[in-house]
Amino acid sequence: MTVAVLSWTAFVVLLGISVSAARPRRYSAPAQLQAARRAVRPWRNGAAISSEFTSAAVCLGLAGLSSASGGWHPAGVAGGFVIVLALVVAPLRRSRTYTLPDFAEWRLGSVPLRCLTTMLSLVIGMAFLVAQLHAAGVVVRLLTGMPAWAGWAALAAAGVAIALAGGTGSVTSVQASQYWLKLVIFVGVGVVLWAVWWHDLPSGDVTAFVAGLPDGLWEGAVGTSYGAADSSAAPAPAPAPAPAPAPAHAPAPDLAPAPQGGGDGMAGLLPGALMVLLACALGTMGLPHVIVRLHVALDGHEARRSIVAAQAMLALFCVVPPLYGVLSAVVARGGVMDEIVLLLPARILPGPAGDLLTGLLAAGAFVAFLATACGVLSAVGGAISACVSRATGASVFRGAVLAVALAALALTMATDPSGSMPLMMLGFSLSAATLCPLLLLGIWWRRLTDAGVLAGAVAGGGVTAALVVCEQTGLNLGVPTSHPASVAVPLAFAVMVVISLVTPGRVPGGVGRMMARMHLPEPSERAGGHRSSPGADRSPSGRVPHTDDY
Repeated sequence: MTVAVLSWTAFVVLLGISVSAARPRRYSAPAQLQAARRAVRPWRNGAAISSEFTSAAVCLGLAGLSSASGGWHPAGVAGGFVIVLALVVAPLRRSRTYTLPDFAEWRLGSVPLRCLTTMLSLVIGMAFLVAQLHAAGVVVRLLTGMPAWAGWAALAAAGVAIALAGGTGSVTSVQASQYWLKLVIFVGVGVVLWAVWWHDLPSGDVTAFVAGLPDGLWEGAVGTSYGAADSSAAPAPAPAPAPAPAPAHAPAPDLAPAPQGGGDGMAGLLPGALMVLLACALGTMGLPHVIVRLHVALDGHEARRSIVAAQAMLALFCVVPPLYGVLSAVVARGGVMDEIVLLLPARILPGPAGDLLTGLLAAGAFVAFLATACGVLSAVGGAISACVSRATGASVFRGAVLAVALAALALTMATDPSGSMPLMMLGFSLSAATLCPLLLLGIWWRRLTDAGVLAGAVAGGGVTAALVVCEQTGLNLGVPTSHPASVAVPLAFAVMVVISLVTPGRVPGGVGRMMARMHLPEPSERAGGHRSSPGADRSPSGRVPHTDDY
């Protein structure tokens, strides 16, 4: 059986399993679609959150780089969940707002600010969606020879079907099961490839490999985030003429590309690594598909446990990028970043066995794409539907989901694939420079004003966009060009604070009551506490009494 047939068979089977696991439900209000009737248990919710983050960037993009660069994105996301757990979970749930646009309007009383926040959620969601669609096209084109649009269309159709079947409840059901499937596929295939490669490697080559590996990998990790040239795009020329033909699994003579951005070893890596950690840690809390997860748990205690579970599962999945990254740096140097992982089985184990492993990797990759795509579609569709219409019917939500999917397909057709990781990092950086300051200052600083948030979001988002354009046009400004969060995040916080201080008259009325609602314990907790009713409709307008226990 050829790789193409096996890959498409696995893809169709996985799609069928995913859609059937969605268990369609009938909901009468958008709030029920977004909150999944608060019936999701912590470990299942944590698996769904982890499944959204172990997407194309982690499974293909990061693993296609070196093991050193592959570790920073998951570490940053894990750090972001620590911040969410400590500073965001309880106050945001007490505010009874399901989305960031809901929170912005409730906290600051500004409809224009709600519209801006909705637009930012859409742009950030588009970055994640387009990354998944492009990666799906790469897999289809590479393994079957079919046009890339076939992968885009298949992934978009499956994601829409799952999101429309039952909103966040259906999405969570699919994502939770797909996390374990991805983990088994990627870890299992990786272990087999390492065992075969290590068994066939002569002992002398092992010594050379171990001696030359660390410096090359650390230097190769300094590459740009949005790069027009990533670290896997062009290997450095070999210092000597190529030797006689060697087995496909033998280590390449050049273990890493030339250092980028100046600096040697850890000195060159440190600024870029810190900026990746900053963007991912602060950007995590502003992602629309993360905020909605805080509301699907039964109560506040289980929401916290969901975040802890997600951290543990992300840590477990962190073995995947190094597992493939180190092997890719030796066996498949010079390939396109999102393709290297899929090429490894054929390089190391030619023949039917390699075809089988390639088919399994392709199936795991589509699972990763689908898990992120359906989650983003549901979250962004919910934010847009709540902004466009306050109607109680769920048809507005479903129309918004379909519109977001069509817009993502159009944007994918209009852009060239440049790797999934750059697009994902763009989403994280934009979230860190716009929605993160709004959320943190809105929860913890009573003097915040709508004018300050508008100015700060425009400043942070504008600087991020300008620096990305500079890098794409070849204008190198050092670390800020490759990592816009280093400039945009401090600027956004500073502008929000300064403009808020000079516009004290725009502090919303009743801010003391809102701050008390977010930070004071609920009466039910002081009386012993009780769990929220799964059937309660907690709409953003707050018409239903709030009884979460914290």
